[in-house]
Amino acid sequence: MWKLQSEMEGGGPSIEYVEEMASRLRYHIIRMVGAAGSGHPGGSLSSSDIVAALYFGGILRVDPRNPLWSDRDRFVLSKGHAAPVLYAALAEKGFFPVDVLLTLRKMGSPLQGHPDCKKVAGVEVSTGSLGQGLSLAVGMALAGRLDKKDYKVWALLGDGECQEGQVWEAAMSAAHYKLDNLRVIVDHNHLQIDGPVEKVMSVEPIAEKFSAFGWETVSVDGHSVRELLEAFRRPSAGKPLAIIAETVKGKGVKFMEGVAGWHGKAPQGEELDRALAEVTMREKAEERGQ
Repeated sequence: MWKLQSEMEGGGPSIEYVEEMASRLRYHIIRMVGAAGSGHPGGSLSSSDIVAALYFGGILRVDPRNPLWSDRDRFVLSKGHAAPVLYAALAEKGFFPVDVLLTLRKMGSPLQGHPDCKKVAGVEVSTGSLGQGLSLAVGMALAGRLDKKDYKVWALLGDGECQEGQVWEAAMSAAHYKLDNLRVIVDHNHLQIDGPVEKVMSVEPIAEKFSAFGWETVSVDGHSVRELLEAFRRPSAGKPLAIIAETVKGKGVKFMEGVAGWHGKAPQGEELDRALAEVTMREKAEERGQ
């Protein structure tokens, strides 16, 4: 369906290729959630560029033929309700067939509403209880150091999730142990299920908080593949790195963008058709030579 750009630009995946993969992930997300009749499209769409840059931008060292390879990089989806974006990336990466995606949340499917590491190859750890993912990532980073491995551990958190005290206990531990093999990305889309994060329980100033806890921090446009890749490739400063990615909830589907109600609601009928049309507009523009 998609006509992907060249994957090579200066020895690595091109910006255009990663952007196309982000579009493909969004397409899968809408189809999956629509077919299931339930799920979490808002935060999955907001993090699509982030996940695409990790999995298809030459960042994560993983092997779908050997999911438990001991030297692989680890990715923890701490905001486990955004499972559709992870499933889409894993399928496109070759961990399991793409046609399995449409079984999301159906009886007997390995693709549950939140990722289960015992059922899905490529899922490092089962998540869904918000606030726990960073602690798990800290443990993985410590294990890597003890085992004298050079893998990196990546964790994707939601900004609303950072209201959990356990996040900051883990952040304190990571800085104390100088875990420079740990990278955290905060999907800063400013919305949670009950409304604006700033009104429910403000986490601002979030970059300064991580910095005060002893982390190196950088803020980027979470929908700019170029900025994301530059941040992801940032050399170690001898401490953990927090990347604050400014994003839009529901990015890619205009009627979902910036609307808290699409946190955990599936589009159906005419809305589903509109959403699918919007996430495939890029492909149509390319076919017209635009």
